[in-house]
Amino acid sequence: MKLFKVYPQLDLELTKAQGCYIYDRSGAQYLDLYGGHAVISVGHTHPHYVKRIKEQLDAIAYYSNAVINPVQHSLLDKLGKISGYDAYQLFLCNSGAEAIENALKIASFHTQKDKLVAFNKSFHGRTSRALSVTDNDKYRSRLDKYSNVQFLEMNLNAVESALKNQDVCAVLIEGIQGLAGIYMPEADFLPGLKQLCEKYGALLVVDEIQSGYGRSGKFFAHQHADVQPDLITVAKGMANGFPMGGVLISPKIEGWFGMSGSTFGGNHLACVAALATLEIIENEKLVENAQKVGAELIEALRAIPEVKEVRGAGLMIGVEFDFPVKDIRENLMKEQHVLTGMAANPNVIRLLPPLTLTQEQAALFVEKLKLSIQKISSDAAVLIGK
Repeated sequence: MKLFKVYPQLDLELTKAQGCYIYDRSGAQYLDLYGGHAVISVGHTHPHYVKRIKEQLDAIAYYSNAVINPVQHSLLDKLGKISGYDAYQLFLCNSGAEAIENALKIASFHTQKDKLVAFNKSFHGRTSRALSVTDNDKYRSRLDKYSNVQFLEMNLNAVESALKNQDVCAVLIEGIQGLAGIYMPEADFLPGLKQLCEKYGALLVVDEIQSGYGRSGKFFAHQHADVQPDLITVAKGMANGFPMGGVLISPKIEGWFGMSGSTFGGNHLACVAALATLEIIENEKLVENAQKVGAELIEALRAIPEVKEVRGAGLMIGVEFDFPVKDIRENLMKEQHVLTGMAANPNVIRLLPPLTLTQEQAALFVEKLKLSIQKISSDAAVLIGK
């Protein structure tokens, strides 16, 4: 049997990981500035994380939501406290796309409306409904094209025009647009969006799947704008690599048996992985670390002459050049042993390291990036000379 070829793969076979480092089969060490698509929030194989999972495996790994699960309740208490959303409800599932699907369905049930507003350059997942609100036709099959979705620029006048008929159940926006190349909404946009949703009877859904769990220097990226969405989707960094997703749901929204469901969602092992992740985030002050190290890293990157623009917050950073970055990323991996991410914009390097990244590791990356830029520029000059 062969793998279904839907993912391009780096020529890199990993056998070990620890903290902000990964190791290939030859034993070579790489600084991980990508964290497996922003998934590794508390560092690879953190001792506390590993210990908690092993202990849970010895007790009970899985049972369905048909029984009381005390680990779920511990997770609810810890997430409510750390996130500032103690009054909200939590639906647990297995992935970001599943979280999006359920958030939109819940919004439609609650409002009894069927239209959606999403934004240009957005990405929300690869299941059918999630693709319908993702602004990329390349990913959509004919089954994924829904006529009840309107894509807009981040312009409040355009949003108000779309909401005036009062037939929109939800407005969906990323806390920070990730795959697009790290774009944050303008400071006044999210508060204005929330006001419009309240005015016209739509729910505000914020996708924090990539930007949440401390990555932006706040627990959620939308907290930089001091707004409270009606629904918040989470996944990726939620359980530090264990498959898990969720939806934080306003107390004004009432559930009923059968409204949503998930066989594996919120199982014992997933919940203890998520709980251990929050315990580490809290005990090691990783949200604060992301804010501090990220601010210093952004400042250092902006000082590099070849860099056109640096966007983002905390440890969710987009570094844009005037040219495609493929060669730089390849040089970083092969010669400098640093792993970085790409974006839909081919000129952008995307940085999503573990929140445990130190100032020294960030400074090391900046120096290695400079070396890669120098090497690529030198090779280009030789080619032009020929």
